[in-house]
Amino acid sequence: MVDAAATAEARLDGPSVDLWGTLVGEAAERDRVFVGLKGELGAGKTRLVTAACRGAGSLDRVSSPTFALVHEYRGPRGPIWHVDLYRISGPGELPALGWEDMESGAGPVFVEWSDRAGGMLPADRWEIELGFLPGGPADVRRVRCRSIGGAPPVPPFRGATRH
Repeated sequence: MVDAAATAEARLDGPSVDLWGTLVGEAAERDRVFVGLKGELGAGKTRLVTAACRGAGSLDRVSSPTFALVHEYRGPRGPIWHVDLYRISGPGELPALGWEDMESGAGPVFVEWSDRAGGMLPADRWEIELGFLPGGPADVRRVRCRSIGGAPPVPPFRGATRH
């Protein structure tokens, strides 16, 4: 079930994505949230995860797991998972990635290209979509986020510059 009140949209420049991403990371680490990320290539999914990992307390170097598929970072209370499903052929490949461990709630999970997980996504999660603005500034993104099921509310865009 999607709570319409938990859905928000903003237009954020790069530094604002970073700032908001740290808030997302703080909350995701605190509440052990599963976060699905959608957006075209280059839309800023990995940038958002980098900021979220900082907000979650990881000092590890964050990079796109496009070829490795999964990166696990050290957080203050356990693992922070960063997954990229761009190269998988379907949800049948998820168990081999350690999907069950990620769903255990031991730490926050950030999944790029989450739509490729099909019905394997947890019922309680956040969905964040980043997109380019046609004809808009190159560094500004349209960001949509929503809380699904019993997941806590996504942090508001408070403190971020809206465009």
